[in-house]
Amino acid sequence: MSVDVERISAVPSLGKRPADSHKGMFGHVLVLAGGRGMAGAAGLVGASALRSGAGLVRVASPSEVAPVVATFEPSYMTYPLPQDGDGLIDFPASAPALNRLIDQADVLAVGPGLGQSSGLAQMVRWIVQEVGVPAVLDADALNNLAEAPGLLATASRPIVVTPHPGEFSRLTGDSIAQIQADREGKAVAFARRSKNLVVVLKGTGTVVTDGRRLFVNPTGNPGMATGGAGDVLTGVIAALMGQGMPAFEAAVLGVHAHGLAGDIARQHSGEVGLIAGDIVDGLADAFEALGALG
Repeated sequence: MSVDVERISAVPSLGKRPADSHKGMFGHVLVLAGGRGMAGAAGLVGASALRSGAGLVRVASPSEVAPVVATFEPSYMTYPLPQDGDGLIDFPASAPALNRLIDQADVLAVGPGLGQSSGLAQMVRWIVQEVGVPAVLDADALNNLAEAPGLLATASRPIVVTPHPGEFSRLTGDSIAQIQADREGKAVAFARRSKNLVVVLKGTGTVVTDGRRLFVNPTGNPGMATGGAGDVLTGVIAALMGQGMPAFEAAVLGVHAHGLAGDIARQHSGEVGLIAGDIVDGLADAFEALGALG
């Protein structure tokens, strides 16, 4: 990579919670995720945000999906949104409720299992251009933005994007082979589109960069190549941002803790049998270990 960046190796710490802590001190995460057949994605984001220390988590999903999401974890709140005929969020009909929900949130986690439609593309563009709350955009949030990735350059508050190479290819127009041949350079170049943008390019040695600094993650294992693992990461990073960490630091700690949770899960499930829920279950021990080191 020929670009000039500061390479980061130290992983930030959340620090110790004060004795008089209450849930209002640790952030309200609003998750916009899930569509017909994809309730699990929304549940994984919500559960991982809780396991990463969020004080409050609300998962907003299409009306037919929300009751299913509620069965996964009693500790987060759910909210049913109007849906279209395909079982996806109907953005025009949902806009009034979304405005109310966003007013209460400290950070948004958007995209896993969301699906793709013209209305959802409109919703993601609205979030990027007009909503004043920091956000983590993953999966279908990025796919719905693929025809207008330049909008990310207009972001007026922190936005973390967490693409895998296929999603990054759709955002950049580069082939997956080109991206994989220069993961650091491609991620840095994209992050430099905006001072408020952080790129988390997932894969072996996940790259985290804000265009000025760069971190390559050493934790994680091949067992994490399983559906839902990225949804878990979305919730982790959003929770850390909700607790007041700056976006780059939250992404670095989130990626590292997520990989460490996967390594802990491998000890119990092995690499072949490891599933995304095992990573959620490993988060508590991962943060405990990182806290002891910090």
